[in-house]
Amino acid sequence: MNQKFCQSCGMPMEDALYGTEADGAKSTEYCKYCYENGRFTFEGSMEEMIDICVRPMLESNPGMSDQQARQMMGQFLPTLKRWQGR
Repeated sequence: MNQKFCQSCGMPMEDALYGTEADGAKSTEYCKYCYENGRFTFEGSMEEMIDICVRPMLESNPGMSDQQARQMMGQFLPTLKRWQGR
């Protein structure tokens, strides 16, 4: 099985988590927290996105430190479509 990830925040994607395009269709690349009605819901920097994502990552990975989560996100986010070339 090939796991898809939101191309903005890196969250694993499931059907209920897909964002929407301007025409109401499901986005195939972004989650509902990052992308709604064909627009990003967050316009900050990648570093600010990391700040936002650390808490959920720690909650879903007991035993992970804040520093480990930030390091992982700092390596993963630049590989995602939204952050490439920034």
